[in-house]
Amino acid sequence: MDSLAGITNAVSTAIPGSVQGAAAVAVLKKGMNMQAASAAQLIAGLPQLVPPALASSGHLGTQLNAYG
Repeated sequence: MDSLAGITNAVSTAIPGSVQGAAAVAVLKKGMNMQAASAAQLIAGLPQLVPPALASSGHLGTQLNAYG
């Protein structure tokens, strides 16, 4: 996270329209894309939760599935 803060600082201090500014923005975009890919992998690795089936008898849980 510190590297992203450093890149963000470099982007904010770079002169707009300069080569340095363009390079800083390109590096920032690449870092953000890498973080997005890592987050997507973490989310994809989560177990898929299957809601329990409705109750088959009794007064509660036989009409409405509140997990959907």
